[in-house]
Amino acid sequence: MSKSTDVRVVDAVVTFEEHPFRTPLKFGGRIVDKHRLINVQVTVENHSGQHAVGLGSMPIGNVWAWPSGEVTPEQSEKAMEEFATRAVRLTDIVDEYGHPVDIIYHVSAEYPHLAKVIAEIHGLAEPVPELAQLVAASPLDAALHDAFGKINNVNSYNALSSEYMNHDLSEYLDEQFAGEYLDQYTLRQPKERMPLYHLVGAVDPLTAADLESGIGDGLPETLDQWIAADGLTHLKIKLNGDDIDWDVQRVLDIDAVTSAAQSARGCSEWFYSTDFNEKCENVEYVLEFLKRIQEKSQPAYDRIQYIEQPTHRDLKAHPNNTMHEAAKLKPVVIDESLVDYEALLLAREQGYSGVALKACKGHTEALFAAAAAQKHGMFLCVQDLTCPGYSFLHSASLAARVPTVAAIEGNGRQYCPVANKVWAHQFPSMFEITDGTVGTGSLDGLGLGF
Repeated sequence: MSKSTDVRVVDAVVTFEEHPFRTPLKFGGRIVDKHRLINVQVTVENHSGQHAVGLGSMPIGNVWAWPSGEVTPEQSEKAMEEFATRAVRLTDIVDEYGHPVDIIYHVSAEYPHLAKVIAEIHGLAEPVPELAQLVAASPLDAALHDAFGKINNVNSYNALSSEYMNHDLSEYLDEQFAGEYLDQYTLRQPKERMPLYHLVGAVDPLTAADLESGIGDGLPETLDQWIAADGLTHLKIKLNGDDIDWDVQRVLDIDAVTSAAQSARGCSEWFYSTDFNEKCENVEYVLEFLKRIQEKSQPAYDRIQYIEQPTHRDLKAHPNNTMHEAAKLKPVVIDESLVDYEALLLAREQGYSGVALKACKGHTEALFAAAAAQKHGMFLCVQDLTCPGYSFLHSASLAARVPTVAAIEGNGRQYCPVANKVWAHQFPSMFEITDGTVGTGSLDGLGLGF
């Protein structure tokens, strides 16, 4: 039966905005130099005829979500833009009242068909892949949860219990979750502060000696400058995955620069994560990488907190790319492969021991993954899509509400700071970094919290 808190969508609007990067970002052999944001505004109505407006925003991120040898980046960006527009229109056919989880659950059933339709319209050689579908639709998902919280005068993370939801988690996952709701796997108050993971891209300068020419915009331009300015303690290192000598040396170089910078400010403890963006051929590459790091620098090895998606995202097509041996040494987290609960279970079967949550895959899907990862005792982290402004606050709110997540990635301030300006005035603790942490405790308002 429908609850009095349920809503239906009465209006939805999609807009787009573009922001240049202050410096290029290289990952997985690809370079990104701008962001195109998808912004969605949703108006919902409850049984009493009251209305509320929710917002969602996310970079299109096609270079990451849809790498292809058949479709150009220009084509994939346009296709994802149209997917986002048409996904919002799918709410027109859902006239029933419901919880945002149910609305998205029903709407998303149409995504595969929509992916094929868009490919036909644009004459593409392949349909919009599942990860790209989730990213393009994620602002709609976020806007629904935001509006639902606002119309019910509650934070959206506190609207995940049986009081608000019409079904327990077994409806969406499996019988292991019978009688359980998402409130069991989320916090009622956000963590007060969380460490910030700073990205070190594959072409990012480490010291002034690496700078060919300065940007001169007043922001730090090298790793040692960023550490000194922001008090960083967590670094995410982008690696090639197909050049082990370069990868090992890159980590050692970063460790040397970081050690000097941390010593200068009296810091004795810091951490790394390593991201290969699927480029490793097999687990042997990862094992050899870890072996060489440990042989050359035990402290650098000890500082590696986890390893992110080393091999191909298509787990079914590469069943031999198991991570069991690597996961004995460090947590190995699934990222690009994680598109649904089935993918999480398959990854776990293939030896992955952790899960990277991303708001860009959809707020609902991220909540499901957070619950499943906790149920199975998996390592959890939250990463972003170089999210600026509103999308970063969304990503941070997710990290602050999942109990076992210890840090939040946030590199929009490095590459796309211009998109942060409006939000930085409202949430200075989230954008003015001095001790390596962000003030997530401020994300406790109605809706998504900001």
